[in-house]
Amino acid sequence: MTTKSGDGLSRRLNGRHIRFIALGSAIGTGLFYGSSDTIAKAGPSVLLAYLIGGAAIFFVLRALGEMAVNDPAPGSFGEYARKHLGPLAGFLTGWTYAFEMVIVCVADVTALAVYMGFWFPDVPRWIWVVLTILVIAAANLVSVRVYGELEFWFTLVKVVAIVAMILGGAAILLFGTGSSSGGVSNLWSHGGWFPNGIGGFLGSFALVMFAFGGTEILGLTAAESEDPRTAMPKAVNTVPVRVLLFYVATLAIIMMLNPWNTISTSGSPFVQIFAGLGLHSAATVLNIVVVTAALSAINSDIFGAGRMIYGLARRGQAPAVMARVTRNGIPWMTVLVVAAALSLAVVLNYLLPDSAFLLIASVGTFATVWVWFMILLTHYRSRRQLSASDLAGREFPVPFWPVGQVLTMVFMVFIFVVMAFAEDTRLALIVGVAWLALLCGLFWFHRRASSSAPKEDAMSEAR
Repeated sequence: MTTKSGDGLSRRLNGRHIRFIALGSAIGTGLFYGSSDTIAKAGPSVLLAYLIGGAAIFFVLRALGEMAVNDPAPGSFGEYARKHLGPLAGFLTGWTYAFEMVIVCVADVTALAVYMGFWFPDVPRWIWVVLTILVIAAANLVSVRVYGELEFWFTLVKVVAIVAMILGGAAILLFGTGSSSGGVSNLWSHGGWFPNGIGGFLGSFALVMFAFGGTEILGLTAAESEDPRTAMPKAVNTVPVRVLLFYVATLAIIMMLNPWNTISTSGSPFVQIFAGLGLHSAATVLNIVVVTAALSAINSDIFGAGRMIYGLARRGQAPAVMARVTRNGIPWMTVLVVAAALSLAVVLNYLLPDSAFLLIASVGTFATVWVWFMILLTHYRSRRQLSASDLAGREFPVPFWPVGQVLTMVFMVFIFVVMAFAEDTRLALIVGVAWLALLCGLFWFHRRASSSAPKEDAMSEAR
């Protein structure tokens, strides 16, 4: 039997689903392929960058977790921004997150088409894009529990693969298995911990933070959780630790096995671990993992964008038709609209099969950091509006208040500065600012149209 909340959504996600949804959203191409770029920028100091970035994400998720436990609302942080910062802030946050999810999903389906070319080089990429969109969209329309189960198994495959990589790499280091002659000294023997200086270390943060993108989907699952007051704290407290373990442990082993300056940015550094174990099918094994990672990301992208647009529709900031749900509590129209938006990926892969991924992969960076900053600012403002007695009864309060929140907000501003100075991320910052300006224009246009409508009706009645 489907249990529904007062907002029409079904509450069928349990704690296992929620933990793996958040974990899976942060383990994808950012780790399996993007990690080679962060290593090239910062060398071994990238491990410190991931630790600092992980600490920042922990504060973001704790802020979101406190709000979600006390108010598991549809639209999550978009709705919280509206309540505590005003309608414009809610509009900007909600639509920017939906934009982020669609753009990232376009990149993910494009990447998946590239991965499938490993086995089927003669099949046009756009065909894989169409098939993937149809299958994942159909799964999201059946039931939220189907979505949760898919994400659980997709993530489990990724986790098992990462654990195997860690254990395999450790075996090579300890027992000299395979052809590798690596050692712990590789972390400091090739230019030191900061081989590219402080500039290289700071420049890696934009890519490092983008790799953690998607963990904020935790907030959107609260409205469809069977017991958000129990599931959310467990997920928030465990997911950042697990993500950090996977990122830091795997990258440390990779750089111990091979000097950081010998790791190519043209492929995945994880292939080297499999090759070091003597697995001639290393590329095949990795391709299975990254295809699963892409499917997992696409699954979450469609869910996240759809649920955010549903929340926007419920508060009058998106077309009312987007708030319609099925008997199973699925906002079916938003799923269909997001799937239709992904037709952009079909067009790009048909017209630009060789450059589509590079064209769209970096556009979501600004949106990701913006959403995190707004979550922190919303939480800060919400706490400032509470009385002492309300604060005392708050469930799952953030630690180190308010110092931790303020420092994390400053850190997010620092990421914007890094993006402005880095040539490969400057365009993403410009696109992001233009997107926010467009949203502001749409908001004020809609507001003026809404406020003038009653006046016109009144004048016609007076005549």
